[in-house]
Amino acid sequence: MPGIIGKKIGMTSVFTPEGKNFPCTVIEAGPCVVTQIKTVEKDGYNALQLGFGEKKEKNTPKAEKKHFEKAKTSPKRILVEFRKDSINVNDYHRGQTITLADMEGKITPNDYVDVVGTSKGKGFQGVMKRHNFGGVGGATHGQHNRLRAPGSMGASSFPSRVFPGQRMAGHKGSARVKMQNLLVLQVIAEKNLLLVKGSVPGAAGSTVIIEY
Repeated sequence: MPGIIGKKIGMTSVFTPEGKNFPCTVIEAGPCVVTQIKTVEKDGYNALQLGFGEKKEKNTPKAEKKHFEKAKTSPKRILVEFRKDSINVNDYHRGQTITLADMEGKITPNDYVDVVGTSKGKGFQGVMKRHNFGGVGGATHGQHNRLRAPGSMGASSFPSRVFPGQRMAGHKGSARVKMQNLLVLQVIAEKNLLLVKGSVPGAAGSTVIIEY
């Protein structure tokens, strides 16, 4: 299994046997259900599709209901496909439940994992918060109400337009973010809890994908 879906619980800190204190994020990893298996012969590549989180049937389209019925499971809120050529699809079957305990030996303390999540939304923000601009001049340099302004956005008569990609004010956050090489501090398999060093993107309760 190349990864598992989970939910960010929150942050805490743990002490090592040496007495060091590390900030860490608690993630509820699984349980996930194998909702589809893709093979090289049928689909051109090997992949596993996992479902996580419960969803009400009344909020599930008919096509999705049939998809989950084939896996003999209740509707899931999140579907993620893990594609890797090294996956041995014969080790899994549709409808199989995967927990953190099933990944014993694959995710252990002192291992490194990648965590993918959606960052917190910040709404419409200016250039100082969005791009770390320093502002225009200072209050003692003849500026009036322009301390947080973006400054010049381009030339005048030529090219008479703003170049694409210019750093300006706009929507910040709510983006897919991958934190790489996070150290696994503890694995509490019986409760499906994974403690990783540092922070991961998203608010408490948001869905995350753990890759290794």
